[in-house]
Amino acid sequence: MFDTDVFVLGGGPAGLAAAIAARRAGFRVILADAERPPIDKACGEGLMPESLTAASRLGIHIPQSAGISFRGIRFAGSSHSVNADFPEGVGLGVRRTALHSLLVACAQEAGVEVSWGSPVTDLNGHTVRFGRNHLSARWIVGADGAQSSVRRWAGLDVFQRESRRFGFRRHYRTTPWSNYIEIHWGADCQFYLTQVATDEICVALLSRDPHLRIDNALSRFPELNLRFAACEPASGDRGALAATRQLTRVVNGQIALIGDASGTVDPITGDGLSLAFQQAAALSQALATGDLSLYERSHRKINCRPLFMADLMLLLDRWPKFRTRVLAALESRPELFADLVSMQAGHLGFGRFAHTAALLGWKLTAT
Repeated sequence: MFDTDVFVLGGGPAGLAAAIAARRAGFRVILADAERPPIDKACGEGLMPESLTAASRLGIHIPQSAGISFRGIRFAGSSHSVNADFPEGVGLGVRRTALHSLLVACAQEAGVEVSWGSPVTDLNGHTVRFGRNHLSARWIVGADGAQSSVRRWAGLDVFQRESRRFGFRRHYRTTPWSNYIEIHWGADCQFYLTQVATDEICVALLSRDPHLRIDNALSRFPELNLRFAACEPASGDRGALAATRQLTRVVNGQIALIGDASGTVDPITGDGLSLAFQQAAALSQALATGDLSLYERSHRKINCRPLFMADLMLLLDRWPKFRTRVLAALESRPELFADLVSMQAGHLGFGRFAHTAALLGWKLTAT
């Protein structure tokens, strides 16, 4: 009855992951995107260990040689810093374009039929128009980003909550000085530093100010400003909206949303790609049963912990004095920070986290 089982609109990491998972579940899959690979995006370019694990479960192998591994996370303020290793495995800093090329190759090997340079212009029931073509699909997957047209066409453009921040990214040529992802906290903004090659680092700025740019923000971080003043930029600036968006629904009939189209978590957690890979696995399982309501429930569960951790970490962004006290407490009790990193990675239950939060609260009271 249909020209294809699954049609995926959007060829970024989320769309490619969904297509790969559906194809390996035995479905015929067609993917279309208006752009051509490799597709770039402003992001921190750090893959957490859980992201690599989730990708591996889909049959997507991202080799360590694709980037530079890092062992954990470091928080740095003006006068305090603390770091912790991941509870299991290591992360990988990799250029977004390199990652996209790997995913494209994996999709081709899986047998996904891809139409690059083909913008989708209309969606009507099971019929999709893209480029000069039109076809019918049993299921349609919207993976077309934060400003999703599929979401609007499907009547799913309704948010339970929405908050906005703004991100900008630039690369510098420099030798590595840390084997951690570093988050530097400043007045109303943060810098995220990820080594992505032996001689290159990704510098990402996040703030609530849409007019703040990397050069201006660096002046608020004397140590970083001095360090990067002697470094050669390896790329131009690229910006993106860095929002927290929680949709009321991500499924309507035969249409399902995935990745940023299905809602976003603030990039402060670094969970974006992990969420996309986990959602792709959940979606393929729902497709196999023919019941997309299973994906709706799984999607809520997958997003629950990252949303909680993002809200928790953004308290440090909103309240500078509170942030200073928290960093001082974590510096004196680094095992508490290790628990926070474990919680973010999904290796610490809410019960143990409540115990850690109580200890942190006691430490804050004592100081």
